[in-house]
Amino acid sequence: MLLFQRLKERYKLSIYNLRNNVVIPLRIINIIISSIALLSIVYYHGFPKTQETREIIGLIIKASLLFYVIKYLIKITLNYSPIKFLKESWFEASILLLIVVDGLSYYLLNFRILEQIFLNLGFKNFTAYVDVFTQIYFFIIFALESGKASTRLTSLNINPSALLSLSFVVLITTGAALLMLPEMTTCGISMLDSLFTSTSACCVTGLSTVSTATYFTFKGKFLIMILIKLGGLNMLSFATFFATFHSSNTGLKYQSLIKDFFDADYISDTRKILFNILFYSIFIEVLGTILIYFSWNNDIQFKGIADKLFYSLFHSVSAFNNAGFSLFGNGLAENHVNLSYSTHFIIAILIILGGIGFYTLQDIFSLEKIRERRQKKWKKLQVNTKIILYSTLLLLVAGTVIFYLIENNKIMSGMSVFEKISTSFFQSVTTRTAGFNTIDIGSLSLPILLFMMMLMFIGASPGSTGGGIKTTTFFIIFKSVIATIKGHKQVVSYKSTISYNS
Repeated sequence: MLLFQRLKERYKLSIYNLRNNVVIPLRIINIIISSIALLSIVYYHGFPKTQETREIIGLIIKASLLFYVIKYLIKITLNYSPIKFLKESWFEASILLLIVVDGLSYYLLNFRILEQIFLNLGFKNFTAYVDVFTQIYFFIIFALESGKASTRLTSLNINPSALLSLSFVVLITTGAALLMLPEMTTCGISMLDSLFTSTSACCVTGLSTVSTATYFTFKGKFLIMILIKLGGLNMLSFATFFATFHSSNTGLKYQSLIKDFFDADYISDTRKILFNILFYSIFIEVLGTILIYFSWNNDIQFKGIADKLFYSLFHSVSAFNNAGFSLFGNGLAENHVNLSYSTHFIIAILIILGGIGFYTLQDIFSLEKIRERRQKKWKKLQVNTKIILYSTLLLLVAGTVIFYLIENNKIMSGMSVFEKISTSFFQSVTTRTAGFNTIDIGSLSLPILLFMMMLMFIGASPGSTGGGIKTTTFFIIFKSVIATIKGHKQVVSYKSTISYNS
């Protein structure tokens, strides 16, 4: 045992100097190779390709993956605690192991394990998508590397709010540049239109100077969906998520940044909240995709199953992130789509779930919270959650009733009672935070337009994907007015006193 300890100490001493000499050059090489591979993928998807360019890009991606494998092995060798390092980077190790096994099986046995698996599952055209799967490998590893690199942002002397703003500037600029690539649009796009579309998608506003349905190719639409997703949750959240696969310690300043963005109560909550947020968002969007897929009106014409599935996914992501982008020329007011009321209802629910805030979702649906409330009967929903739920319900009901009363014999004349209620409810939901429409907004009367402006001003709830002054602010202003009228010196809600500093 003593001999083993001495050998271990000698080993650590021997790699100390080597470690310092290797780490920095390895980082530089990593940046260079990752940049070249990333630019190659951008070229692959953004420009017309020949067979020769396809092969060159394929070789670049494979070479970058080989480098990541070698780099990981070097890091294990130079680590003082290899076993601990493996445990902390298990996800990265699993992906790299899959790459190694798949590569060795191809070069030694002349067949791909993944290809055989997919063929057995019934996917007969897997070979045609080898390049895509290779790029997916790269993006997963690149995301992990970016997550680890993002933790170094704490060394910058920038406060969390400024860093969040900077991340949006980077995301918008990158999105605008990618949308200008030839393969993203059907007939090209100006820099101003590209910048506007990227900004609208990242900031989930839903405004557009060009038709999303006809102006963009499938690649362009897919990119807009990605920008909506990254903008809705903020790309720094994704960077933190991947960073946690590498290390459980992401830094207090970095956790403070996420705390500010998602309105967490404590810094210690951030990692747990982040995992829950990503789980909730992905689960809700996938479930929404499935429900929308089976709810489309049968008269709506799709090119095939894949096209219908993509439309369902796009509208699910757009709805949950309160973006308001649609792949139909007239939005949800398109012929036949405007009569798909079950689809409208599902999209409305997605908008509400995305608009009440992730911390509220966690308080309501977290298994830990549910278990705690069942075991401790006195334990209830947090006051903030109650305020958000009741203010949201009040605004939804008020919006539905007022829209129905004002537009009953106007734009909704000729509809059945059910259709009028459904349309009123949907417009009440989407007006505050999303921007979808099932009717011609330009044909609405002035009174309802003014009321809709008020709803848009209030917006969604704190820590959500929506904007506005927030429902909690509206609630506090409302309660403050009531308290002032009654002559009360304090604002009280649910047996809790609301501070005047709120």
